[in-house]
Amino acid sequence: MKKLFSLMLLFLSMNIFCQEVIDKIVAVVDNEIILKSELDYQVNYLAIQQKLNPNDTGLRSRILNMMMEDKLVYAQAELDSIVVSDEQVNSQLDYQINYFVNQYGSKEIFEQTYGMTVEQVKRKLFDDTRKNLMAQMLKQKKFSEIEATRREVEEFYRIYKDSIGIMPEKITIAHIFKDPNKSDRLKRDAKKFAQTLLDSLENGADFSDFAKRYSQDFSNASNGGDLGFVKRGTFVSEFESAAFALDVGEFSDIVESPFGFHIIQLLERRGESIHTRHILVRIKSDDAADLEAIDQLTAIRDSVLKSKNSFEHYARNYSDDKATSKAGGNLGTFELNQLNDKSILETVNKLKENEISFPKRIDIDKTTYGFHIVLLKKRVPSHKPTLETDYDEIKMLAQYKKQDDMYKKWIEEIKQNVFWEIRL
Repeated sequence: MKKLFSLMLLFLSMNIFCQEVIDKIVAVVDNEIILKSELDYQVNYLAIQQKLNPNDTGLRSRILNMMMEDKLVYAQAELDSIVVSDEQVNSQLDYQINYFVNQYGSKEIFEQTYGMTVEQVKRKLFDDTRKNLMAQMLKQKKFSEIEATRREVEEFYRIYKDSIGIMPEKITIAHIFKDPNKSDRLKRDAKKFAQTLLDSLENGADFSDFAKRYSQDFSNASNGGDLGFVKRGTFVSEFESAAFALDVGEFSDIVESPFGFHIIQLLERRGESIHTRHILVRIKSDDAADLEAIDQLTAIRDSVLKSKNSFEHYARNYSDDKATSKAGGNLGTFELNQLNDKSILETVNKLKENEISFPKRIDIDKTTYGFHIVLLKKRVPSHKPTLETDYDEIKMLAQYKKQDDMYKKWIEEIKQNVFWEIRL
């Protein structure tokens, strides 16, 4: 969260870079300066975000100290010869910009908002991003492997146990998920339809017309399936392997990917970039496929209840959630307030330990859904923390405290070796 907040400040304060104004220097750290406009912006932004008083001198002082610490760590990173490659900086910038483009809805709106192209934004932010990465790398190198010993955890608990608060209710859950789109019948039907389209294309049908009429990639169907020029590494592997193997003007065979079945045509090639268009036929579930998934999950639930085999056995062998199937369907341990999916929350709230829910629909995103059964493996009610029941959580808090104490001491040591000055 702290990292995302820093990125938001970096982007939202870009107007500072674009304005040539007479500004006051409020602090100097080594060869770096902090301007009054930068401090004002961060104070106002945090005040709005957390509903604080921007005129609070304590808030202003805390934020200035935070900004100075960032500069001090960067200065130390330079002294320690921390190296960040251009590739790492560009990768970080791409991640940041893609995040904000998604927030704004399109690249065009993002560029219009900031009055700069994406490339201009990257150039403006390149140096600051490099400095931030250098500071992050040094902090990670210095503190990431610091752990609290058993004795330190016990001492932390003795001192702070009354201020830790109540431990929230926790649940450990597992599930078995069935995707109706995985039906063999549906796959056969979709592939058969894709083959009829390919046959027509090879007999002279117009690709652009067919893409507009039949492609289910709605992001480009209206443009005749045109995907433009892209570099190697952009597409999913199945699509990319087939596309790069084509000659200009050639059609691919039917290509299966996680999105469905594709017919690809290579239009142009420029070194490691290709210009393609495609027609996508998705595997779309129907009522019969939904009922088939529900029936299969019901049969699995009955088999577990009759002790024919374990829940973990059926998850490993039949769940379509490949991220959890190898772990017996285990989804992990969660605080109840961490379960953002209301349908899962409603399901587990009705279960007792070792009970299995009936099949229920779960929406993965706006276009993807499936059905699952959920096993409540363990429920721990809210309670006062103890070392016996909550050691891992208490250790984490003790570790944060230890790291924070060491970080503060380290900052004071850096101040002895790096010039700094507050000019408020």
